[in-house]
Amino acid sequence: MTDPLPQAERADVSTVRESARTSVLIIGGGINGISTFRDLALQGVDVVLVERGDFASGASSASSHMIHGGIRYLENGEFRLVKESVQERNGLLQIAPHYVKPLRTTIPIYSTFSGILAAPLRFLTHRSGKPTERGAFLIKIGLTIYDTFSRAGGTVPRHRFLGRKRSLQELPHLDPRVKYTATYFDASMHDPERLALDVLQDGLEAHPGGAIALNYVEAVGHDSRGVVLRDLETGTEFSVAADVVVNASGPWTDLTNDALGTETRFMGGTKGSHIVLDNPELSEATGGREIFFEHSDGRIVLIYPLKGRVMVGTTDIDADPSQPVVCTDEEIDYFFDLVHHVFPNVAVDRSQIVYHFSGIRPLPRHEDTAPGFVSRDYGIEVNRTALAASDGGTPLVSLVGGKWTTFRALGESLSSTVLELLGRPRRVRTAGRTIGGGRDFPRSESDRAAWLTTRLPGAGERAAVLFERYGTRAADVWAFTREHDDRPLGHGGLSTGELAWMVEREHVVHLADVILRRTSIAFTGDASAKALDDIASALAPLLGWDDRRRDAEIAETATLLREQHGVELTPAGT
Repeated sequence: MTDPLPQAERADVSTVRESARTSVLIIGGGINGISTFRDLALQGVDVVLVERGDFASGASSASSHMIHGGIRYLENGEFRLVKESVQERNGLLQIAPHYVKPLRTTIPIYSTFSGILAAPLRFLTHRSGKPTERGAFLIKIGLTIYDTFSRAGGTVPRHRFLGRKRSLQELPHLDPRVKYTATYFDASMHDPERLALDVLQDGLEAHPGGAIALNYVEAVGHDSRGVVLRDLETGTEFSVAADVVVNASGPWTDLTNDALGTETRFMGGTKGSHIVLDNPELSEATGGREIFFEHSDGRIVLIYPLKGRVMVGTTDIDADPSQPVVCTDEEIDYFFDLVHHVFPNVAVDRSQIVYHFSGIRPLPRHEDTAPGFVSRDYGIEVNRTALAASDGGTPLVSLVGGKWTTFRALGESLSSTVLELLGRPRRVRTAGRTIGGGRDFPRSESDRAAWLTTRLPGAGERAAVLFERYGTRAADVWAFTREHDDRPLGHGGLSTGELAWMVEREHVVHLADVILRRTSIAFTGDASAKALDDIASALAPLLGWDDRRRDAEIAETATLLREQHGVELTPAGT
């Protein structure tokens, strides 16, 4: 996001600029960069993270909101990835219970033996060939293996198969041609951006003063003093020297390396889009579970009730990371077609779309491999002398690939590579370490009610909103708001005191940070012109905006919603 008017330099930016040195510089504030930041901070390593946009605003914000083992990766032969993913899924259900919840998932199946001949070819060549839906036999084998990987954690139930009659009893809106359904459990992640912020906050708290995270700061080059950073809020450029530089910029890894003077060809991302529908009939048809299946073209797609809406996705199309991506009319037609494939009598149309989004997956370069068969595993590339320096060069570590589910393990692995380069020992493991608002999380309804009463006294109806948004960090948020001018705003459960918390503790810089990522206002279709006006007016004194800046923030956010997310705002007062 560009800044229409000059701004004063932020305190953390001043600190980094004046110091001009850190042990580790991480470029990229998506979930994997943030996870690595947290892990290094826990080791007591001085680390600076920079993100050219808002935290978790790139690929991390365009996910399918799932934490899953990746059953379909079995067909790619990626057993290590599936095993790690299932273990990490089970772990996140324990260490991040405020954001990661069990998700019942059902696969509608239309044949018994379809795909048996095609599957070995796909396994061996990773080429899609003629699309063929997987039948019950193949899916049964896959789910049995999947359960085997899941068994150690014991976190979710085993899968079950039903025939047509029982399937239609449970899900009467399903296509009556269905022969079977298979139901298993993965996990949902209703607020990926907030989970990323919670991981980031853990890192900041683990090493106060030594761990600093900057959003809206871009790495634009390299000189004799270090990596050249540009504060996109002021336009100021400055250099920071580091013992190790980590490139965790996801789909843009090659572009970042190029800016640093190191040419690489690691990445080959694919575009994935989703739409969000306000369609109660479709929500009812899902039975409150995710419907996960293979469409007739061989793509794996999903219909997923979420936050009172229904999300439908996703596509898998080769994409150029140097160009912005948006959900197209062709993709919307495709989504409607797949809804009719499963629920033929449920009407969907464009008027029901409240939001759409698109992103690029950070996949490795894949040449002629079909997009759906490109590995979702990650790799770490180390160039020990990539960045010129008087001592022979600064190591550049590039992350290639990675997905939400494995962010903790990936961060630990990437951190271990950095620690080896620094010659420092690991002193803390993150496996089993609870994340932020998951600490002391009440598991039962009675414990939850007691917690809300004792830890959020006087919050009334806002208690549930704060608890959902922050987990047990809600107690800190509530105590903070009570010490500030706290007036309800009537949008997304927000208040002026909570906005102050977001500015002081969650690095809010722009109006869009609140509308798109600190809350679900945009996702659920509640981003009205009045909401933007009210929230911008409340942010203005907190961020030192004059009327001109406030109006520019509203206009820029409205343009972003319209052009990137298909949201047309009605004028205030109409």
